[in-house]
Amino acid sequence: SKATVSVLNCSVERNTTRDTPMALRANLSKKRKFVADGVFNCELNEFLRRELAEDGFSGLEVRVTPQRTEIIIKATRSNDVLGKQGRRIRELTSVVQKRFGFPEGGVELFAERVANRGLSAIAQAESLRYKLVQGLPVRRACYGVIKFVMESNAKGVELIVAGKIRGQRAKAMKFKDGYMKCSGDVPWDFVSSCTRHVYMRQGVLGLKVKIMLEHDPSGQRGPTKQQPDIVTIQEPKDL
Repeated sequence: SKATVSVLNCSVERNTTRDTPMALRANLSKKRKFVADGVFNCELNEFLRRELAEDGFSGLEVRVTPQRTEIIIKATRSNDVLGKQGRRIRELTSVVQKRFGFPEGGVELFAERVANRGLSAIAQAESLRYKLVQGLPVRRACYGVIKFVMESNAKGVELIVAGKIRGQRAKAMKFKDGYMKCSGDVPWDFVSSCTRHVYMRQGVLGLKVKIMLEHDPSGQRGPTKQQPDIVTIQEPKDL
């Protein structure tokens, strides 16, 4: 596809850390290794985001083992990522292997279904982007996303759409519902956020989605730790 070509036509003539095959990066200094891993994750995430946008791509996880590197692709429609009889996932594996210089069998891709896409900011940002590209009015598309997120038992949600929404004058529209923490240490653990760009005919629209998660002891629908401002009053003990 076009996305595959645009990402893979990178210059490989320069002898830099970025172009060093992943299998040969074991002898790098710690500083260069962290930079190389960050560039690898960024480029891989960008490639998969463009390639699997319509399949509900919701992030990835890279696990490095002594035998091979495992890349877990999280998507709302994991069957579409796998393809018929696993054909598409094998094609993606081949592309990643050739681009980053992995040896034969040194990298393996897996597809994992997102349990609750209503609590994934990446999935909802892609859903909102798809609705706007199809021509749905901004207000109707945003309220549809907010309703779906709040029905998924989120604590709060905030959407920001900025750009040439109507006419030549750019403006920003903000939609919110529920409870949202914006400062302190809480957003790092309880707020799932995502930013996307929509290339419309009149210009570029910027989308920002923030979803406030609830405390979940099991860790499936939210963080396991409690918010610091939650006070629990216990019953006095009998002496």
